[in-house]
Amino acid sequence: MKHGGVFLSIMMITSSVAGCSSKNQDEYMRGYETFTNESKLDTAIFAAGCFWCVEAIFSELKGVISVVSGYSGGHVKNPSYKEVCTGLTGHAEVCQIIYNTEVITFDELLEVFFLTHDPTSLNKQGNDVGTQYRSAIFYHNNEQYHAAMEYIEMLDSDKHFERPIVTTLEPFTEFYKAEVHHQDYYVLNTNAPYCIYVISPKLRKFKNAFKDKIKTSLPLN
Repeated sequence: MKHGGVFLSIMMITSSVAGCSSKNQDEYMRGYETFTNESKLDTAIFAAGCFWCVEAIFSELKGVISVVSGYSGGHVKNPSYKEVCTGLTGHAEVCQIIYNTEVITFDELLEVFFLTHDPTSLNKQGNDVGTQYRSAIFYHNNEQYHAAMEYIEMLDSDKHFERPIVTTLEPFTEFYKAEVHHQDYYVLNTNAPYCIYVISPKLRKFKNAFKDKIKTSLPLN
C-alpha cells in the first residue's frame, strides 16, 4: 500500500530535531528510522466521535507517523464538513492513522481506540450526536476485520463495559481529507473552549493509562 505524504512528514521530523544534541536527537528519532521502508507501514481508520479528539490522542502514540482528520463511510463524493454535519451524507468523522508496524501493532491501536471513547453509545459521544459521530472501524482487509471482531467479542465477553459494544465494522471504500482548519486542531487551538473542556481531560486520562506508549517529547533548545 502506498502512502502519499509520508516522506514529507519524515523530512519535517528530521528538520525539527536538527538543532538538538546528538544524544537527544538519537532519543527522539528512535523508532522513526525505519519509516522510510513502506513495507513496514500500515493504515487504520477509526471513527470515535469528533475527529479533533481522535487526532489529538493517536498523534501521541509511539510508532504513529501521521494522523489526518477526514470523512469515510458515506455516499457523497468529496463532502464538506457542513454537509457531513447534516448526517445526510452517511459519512463518519474519522482519522486516517499511518503507523509503523514494527513499533505499534493494529491490536495496540484497537486497545487505545476502545478505551478512549464510549463504544457502547450509539451515534453519540458526549454532546456530539448524529451518525457522523458513530463509533466505527473501517477495515482495509480480512486481518483487520477479524482482529477488530475478536477484540469486540473479548470486551463483551469480559463485560468490560456495562452495555454491549455498538461499534460498527465497515469495509473501507474512500477517505476524504477534511478541510485544513480541522487538521492539528488541538495543537493549534489549545485554548479553545472545546479543547479545554473536552479534549484536554480526555488526553490526560489517555496519557495516564498509556504512559509506556507515549512518544518522547522533543527536547527544547
